Amino acid sequence: MLTSDFDYNLPQDLIAQKPLPHRGESRMMVIRRQEEEIIHSRFQDLPSFLQKGDVLVLNSTKVIPAKVWGKKEGQDIEFLMLKEKEEGAWEVLCRPAKKINRGDRILFAPGFEGHVAEVEEGGKRILQFSSGDVLTHLKKIGFAPLPPYIKRPKKDCALRPFDIERYQTVFARKEGAIAAPTAGLHFTPQILEKIKKQGVSVCAVDLKVGQATFQPVRAERIEEHRMLEEPYTISPTAAQKINLAKKEGRPVVAVGTTVVRALESASQEHQVSPGTRLTSLFIYPGFVFKTVDRLLTNFHLPRSTLLMLVSAFAGLDLIQKAYAEAVRQRYRFYSYGDCMLIL
Repeated sequence: MLTSDFDYNLPQDLIAQKPLPHRGESRMMVIRRQEEEIIHSRFQDLPSFLQKGDVLVLNSTKVIPAKVWGKKEGQDIEFLMLKEKEEGAWEVLCRPAKKINRGDRILFAPGFEGHVAEVEEGGKRILQFSSGDVLTHLKKIGFAPLPPYIKRPKKDCALRPFDIERYQTVFARKEGAIAAPTAGLHFTPQILEKIKKQGVSVCAVDLKVGQATFQPVRAERIEEHRMLEEPYTISPTAAQKINLAKKEGRPVVAVGTTVVRALESASQEHQVSPGTRLTSLFIYPGFVFKTVDRLLTNFHLPRSTLLMLVSAFAGLDLIQKAYAEAVRQRYRFYSYGDCMLIL
């Protein structure tokens, strides 16, 4: 298939720049695959589309304030802290990358300084910090790693606490992600409690959303694209709940594409294996799903691996129809936007 098959036109004013004032108020498009039916609903009505015995699977990863500015000889350089390679050594992206060379020293804050230990491909650098507890410093000076289509003034301290809170799910637990599992942003504690009270089993996996999730597809044919690796963990308890549901024919509902990738990566013969592993699984049309029966997801960028995954789940023609309808109905798109429930 061609990458261009996953293109669509989106008016810029439909790209959500801020979340709605209250979680749970988002619109929710419901797609019934078998009937090829599209229903317009609200996220707060999600419980009515779930039944007793369903298993709802969340991604409990927690976003770190991974965007930070440092100074090299007085010049501001923007950094995105991708992941810790070993204690005190972080893989980063920087802008402008051509200004950062091996041996350069970067001052982030008094007592928080690093030097460029390695220059890697793709604009990546390895920063070695004087303090091993980098995350503590990031929590003091870092910003939410919002995607570039959400526009913020440079070092916008006024919106910093707002974005750090709202670009995070209410059930986030395990730090390490550099992007939010955005389908989970709509949940409130009250909605989760309502879902549990009606007999839906809720469990969580942890996939640390990294560079792979937003890596652009540059190949003309999607089969030539290679995903980067991301770590995920599935606990024995979560695996047991999911496997029992599959055995008994009860639906497994994934909240977000990252949950889909974790569960399908761990699936063998309709059984999910617990443990911590790396996945580079790329899901596109033709993929055979072993575990996930239903999917809650946001609206995704054209030509993205996320849109390809959703098209694999619901069918490209139906997703193209749904996205065209979402544009006509002026749904809000992307991370801070509305959502879609695929049944």
